[in-house]
Amino acid sequence: MRNLTPIEPIDYLVIGHVTQDLTAEGPLLGGTASYSALTAKALGMRVGIVTACESTLALNELDGIAISALDSEFTTTFENIITSKGRIQYLHHRAAMLDASLIPETWRNTPIVHFGPVDQEVDTNLIRIFPDSFIGMTLQGYFRGWDKDKRVHFSEWPEASYVLEKVSAAVFSVEDVDNDENRIEDMMSSIRALAVTEGATGARVYWNGELRRFIPPKKNVVDEIGAGDIFATAFFVRFYNTHDAWEAARFATLLAANSVTRPGLKGIPTTAEVQASMQDIIQRV
Repeated sequence: MRNLTPIEPIDYLVIGHVTQDLTAEGPLLGGTASYSALTAKALGMRVGIVTACESTLALNELDGIAISALDSEFTTTFENIITSKGRIQYLHHRAAMLDASLIPETWRNTPIVHFGPVDQEVDTNLIRIFPDSFIGMTLQGYFRGWDKDKRVHFSEWPEASYVLEKVSAAVFSVEDVDNDENRIEDMMSSIRALAVTEGATGARVYWNGELRRFIPPKKNVVDEIGAGDIFATAFFVRFYNTHDAWEAARFATLLAANSVTRPGLKGIPTTAEVQASMQDIIQRV
C-alpha cells in the first residue's frame, strides 16, 4: 500500500477504484473516485481517496487530494462506445479489491464517507468501521456484471435492501437498475434519502416517504460521463450540511447540468458555478 500524501484528517472520503478510460483521445483518468473527490475538493472539503491501481498510473490530476492506494497488477480500465441505441461498455481490466486494511486509522472518523464502486470492488462490510459518519453510496458498481467478452451488463445485487438500511443517502441512475421501477420501489423503502438520476430530464428524490422531481436547465451536452458522480457528491455534501434533501437535490442538479458542457474531468464544478448554484432557483415538480 502506498500513501501518496501525508495521512491527515479529512472531511470527505471516497472509496473506489480510480480508472483508466479508453477514449479516442487516448487513455484518461476517470472513475467515481476521481470525479467525486475533485467535486468535494471544489466544494471546500479536505478530501481523501482509498483505491487500488498500477503504481505507474499518473494521478497528477488529483493534486491536493490525499490518496491511500494499493499497488495492483492492473488499473481498472473501461471502454465506452456510444451508439444510436445507447452506450456499450467494456471492462478490460480490474484492480484489486478494497477492504478495511486500506483505511488509515486517521480516516475512520471522517464526517462524510462515499462508497463509490465501479466494478463491485468495495466491500459493503466497510460500513461498520464508520459508525459515526454520514454514509453516502453511489450504487452503479454494485449493479454491474460482465461477460466472458468483457462487455458490461446489469447484474442483480441481492444485498441491496440490507445494505441500504445502514446508509444515510444513496444515488443511482435508472440505467443502473435496468430501468426497473420495481427495484427502485424496493430500495426506496429501505433508506431515508434516495436520489434517482434520469439524464437530461433531471432527478427524482425520495425523502421521508415523499417524492419530488428536479428538472435541470437545458445545456449544450458535450460529455455526460461523470455527471452522476458530480451530482452524488454535491447531493451528499449539501445534504450533510443542510439536513434538507430537497435543497441538496436542487444544488446537485445545477452542478451536474453545468458539468456536461465540458469533457471529462474538466466538468468538475468551478468556484463560480458553486457560488451561483447556492442561490439559483431550479424548477421542482
